[in-house]
Amino acid sequence: MTRLRTLALSTAIATVAATPLLAQMSASTTTDLNFRAGPGPQYATQGVIPSDTTVDVTGCLEGGEWCEVTYDGQTGYAYSAYLTTVVEEQPVALYEAPSSVEINTVTYEDDDSAETVGGTAGAAWGAAAGSLLVGGPAAVAAGAIVGAATGAAGADVEENTVTYVQQNPVEPVYLNGEVAVGAGVPQDVEVYSVPEADYQYLNVNQQTVIVDPETRRIVQVIR
Repeated sequence: MTRLRTLALSTAIATVAATPLLAQMSASTTTDLNFRAGPGPQYATQGVIPSDTTVDVTGCLEGGEWCEVTYDGQTGYAYSAYLTTVVEEQPVALYEAPSSVEINTVTYEDDDSAETVGGTAGAAWGAAAGSLLVGGPAAVAAGAIVGAATGAAGADVEENTVTYVQQNPVEPVYLNGEVAVGAGVPQDVEVYSVPEADYQYLNVNQQTVIVDPETRRIVQVIR
């Protein structure tokens, strides 16, 4: 299979150059997953793929953790850690699929045409402060519900907490990886308190998220 590793934000790339005769494979999302214009969190979202949705996968970047997928008739990119395929009747995340699973390689060349978050993929992204952690152990990330083992799934966040977060925006921090329920925030990244609430929040890659202060895992993405 193609080995995947974190895509460096400072080498943002655009425009697909995939071999047209490559056979597609199918994968399922393990959480509500951003569907992006390019292979990285610096690219704008084209929508959100609901959890437990099947998508067609053309292939994944060599040396990256992003896959080119087709959803609802549109082509874009999704983070491979939250895409699973069935291997011996068990779901396995694409980024750690065994060598017996053939995943095509696609390439992406920079022509500055892809829409980016905030209109730029510049220095702020290149100076990413760290990486979001995949949602829980590998068994959870490849399971039916991301965060089930961490308490992140199904969190009952009160409406007044959401309202406070929306009315009190904070400056974004830029992190490698994808914003998703169950993803962990690095310990050295500042989070902000919500008065009289059991949750904290921050802005990750220009998306506001609510986190559990004990686990530092995302429990809700404010879209």
